Amino acid sequence: MFIVDAHLDIAYNALNKGRDPRRKLTEIRAAEAPAYARGIPTVSFSAMRRGGVGLAFATLFNSPRDNPFPDGSEEDECYSTAEEAHRLGMKQVDFYRRLVDEDETLRLVTDRATLDEVVASHAASGEDARPLLGLLLLMEGADHIRVPEETELWRDAGVRVIGPAWDDTRYCDGAWRGSKTGLSAAGRRLLEVMADLGLILDLTHMSEIAALQSLDAYAGPVVATHANARALVPTERQLGDKQIRLIGERDGMIGCVLFNAFLRAGYRKGDNKATVTLDHVVAHIDHVCQLIGDARHAGIGSDLDGGFGAADIPTPLDSIADLRLIGEALGEKGYSPDDVAGIMGGNWVALLRRTLA
Repeated sequence: MFIVDAHLDIAYNALNKGRDPRRKLTEIRAAEAPAYARGIPTVSFSAMRRGGVGLAFATLFNSPRDNPFPDGSEEDECYSTAEEAHRLGMKQVDFYRRLVDEDETLRLVTDRATLDEVVASHAASGEDARPLLGLLLLMEGADHIRVPEETELWRDAGVRVIGPAWDDTRYCDGAWRGSKTGLSAAGRRLLEVMADLGLILDLTHMSEIAALQSLDAYAGPVVATHANARALVPTERQLGDKQIRLIGERDGMIGCVLFNAFLRAGYRKGDNKATVTLDHVVAHIDHVCQLIGDARHAGIGSDLDGGFGAADIPTPLDSIADLRLIGEALGEKGYSPDDVAGIMGGNWVALLRRTLA
């Protein structure tokens, strides 16, 4: 099974926390033990390969200085100005490009040909089998873009998906602080430029007003790379049923997040991990499938390295190497092998084949 994880903060963790994804997961954990101040690490390239992950949406993420990422990392680089955000984003682009240049088993996925090369490498067998790991760049928070007309620069640098929000940005409201006015004038202009460039819009983290305005205004492909169902976890950070239906009508995708607080209402970071299981994951995916009417628009966007660790992901998952267990749980729920393969990766691949040049 070819697995796609549509949200990993690889560069952020490497540059700010020293988590080199090229090291074995056991080595990364040993370096941070016994305190695990930032949570028990769950992601490395070797763990991804072991678990059958062939493609990851790798983020450009940095938090604003007035609302830094809440993981106890005061030393992390943050931004106060557009220039600072731009610099930090480009620093992460350079990091990914260095990784790919130095490792012949990695690919920066920017077009259909490279995507197909990565997928085909996982279908090979025998002595010639050499599975590749693809990285597709996702900008999480568009403050990195100084002005909308600069978006082409980021497209040329390899970015294929842009989420205007993480927190509030100059382009729109973020979900953390709740809906206010939605898209700004600059945000509407950003969507126009993105559509002209054929980029994918990520609605994750946008306030509900901003997301609905974007669904109405944006002419290009839309996704929510890492968001769950608000009907099951009632916060604005998750997607309401109207948003889910509209994404389905647009032939978009919704990736399920594997943070326990986004899977079970009332869970708080540090609570008993055993209170959240793969049944909760399946419930969120099933809610999306039932609302839309098919299983072609659901996927995984784990965010496994997004500020929480192995103690706050569903039982029995321990790392990204265990994602295949979600497929098994879906099969036990009654999903067909084809639908399981789609949810675990094929649906994301199909969307990218429709949208990449």
